[in-house]
Amino acid sequence: MSCLMVERCGEILFENSDQNAKCVCMIGDVQLTGQTGVPAERRGSYPFIDFRLLNSTTHSGEIGTKKKVKRLLSFQRYFHTSRLLRGIIPQAPLHLLDEDYLGQARHMLSKVGMWDFDIFLFDRLTNGNSLVTLLCHLFNTHGLIHHFKLDMVTLHRFLVMVQEDYHSQNPYHNAVHAADVTQAMHCYLKEPKLASFLTPLDIMLGLLAAAAHDVDHPGVNQPFLVKTNHHLANLYQNMSVLENHHWRSTIGMLRESRLLAHLPKEMTQDIEQQLGSLILATDINRQNEFLTRLKAHLHNKDLRLEDAHDRHFMLQIALKCADICNPCRIWEMSKQWSERVCEEFYRQGELEQKFELEISPLCNQQKDSIPSIQIGFMTYIVEPLFREWARFTGNSPLSENMLSHLAHNKAQWNSLSPRQCRSRGSSGSGPDHDHTGPGTENEAQTATEGDIP
Repeated sequence: MSCLMVERCGEILFENSDQNAKCVCMIGDVQLTGQTGVPAERRGSYPFIDFRLLNSTTHSGEIGTKKKVKRLLSFQRYFHTSRLLRGIIPQAPLHLLDEDYLGQARHMLSKVGMWDFDIFLFDRLTNGNSLVTLLCHLFNTHGLIHHFKLDMVTLHRFLVMVQEDYHSQNPYHNAVHAADVTQAMHCYLKEPKLASFLTPLDIMLGLLAAAAHDVDHPGVNQPFLVKTNHHLANLYQNMSVLENHHWRSTIGMLRESRLLAHLPKEMTQDIEQQLGSLILATDINRQNEFLTRLKAHLHNKDLRLEDAHDRHFMLQIALKCADICNPCRIWEMSKQWSERVCEEFYRQGELEQKFELEISPLCNQQKDSIPSIQIGFMTYIVEPLFREWARFTGNSPLSENMLSHLAHNKAQWNSLSPRQCRSRGSSGSGPDHDHTGPGTENEAQTATEGDIP
């Protein structure tokens, strides 16, 4: 059995005599150690960062105590985590779709394989439970529940854990983004060039990795965590910080829920390792590594999808595509995702400015416009990857559809860019001239290190 080793203590700091909690400092490391030997972060161990003490951190190197502080929790988040540590799981209804209110959601699920699937509408129809509802449906339609003999109640409990560990206050990296990536992954798993080779294990790994690939995302990127000396950056030695956290958190939830406890030890060990390999592949710093390998395989025509290693590589590519597919959606949805990710960038920039830190690339709302950010992202990150994905699929209808949307959306952003406005006689009230053109490849990559928009 997995052994839960918990050592934690804490203190509540009060802002005034009225006992209004300013923050909660939790000290100690909380991990799950299982049979496989892979460290697993317990869910909720690194909740949303309370930045109100960041100023004292950057100047003094300590946060309100001489003890080594491992993490900061907001007061509300502290109580949520404490309930989990006492074994109290938040209650959620076990029914997937309510007959009276969610008939439209059920109808949408019948078209979940369509590329124009509206995840925002689906999230509203499911009352904010798009990730849980979608995954339960996909696990059922792919026959995974029967194949792996999964308990439906346990599966639902695990998915609720995953959904709740996304931060709804993040404009972009939230459970709706996870559901969107999962729906895209489902579409890619159906591509004829890939689908005929996939095993049930491949499908389950792809869906689980898509659902949990950004779990417990703090709403800031890796460079921010590094320059603020955050515990996670120290823990993972500034390498794939967020991706490692997402992976280890996922393992923790799998073990806590005991979803796979009935499977052989060797199988669960393999699942945990493959999930890690998939989630770590979403690190934007490894974009060129994967793109180069994919180009080489396609040039040499040496992909052998009968081989598990090659199938796993294409699952990594599929997840990378799903993670950054927003510019390939229809304009109405793509534009909304673009505005959300830029809002998250701008919030980080405001934090950096408030605490007198250097503002990260593309995080300055006064200088970096949404059109310029998106044009740079599409040009240097999205287009190269999706061109190669289209080569792999043999220019499938879905690939051609995505590339068509990508070209259209890029043209739309070009027409909305401040530079274009000034060329048509605009008053020039937009962002500074030096920052309005499409970003360089370095800027596009630097801005998203450890954090793909």
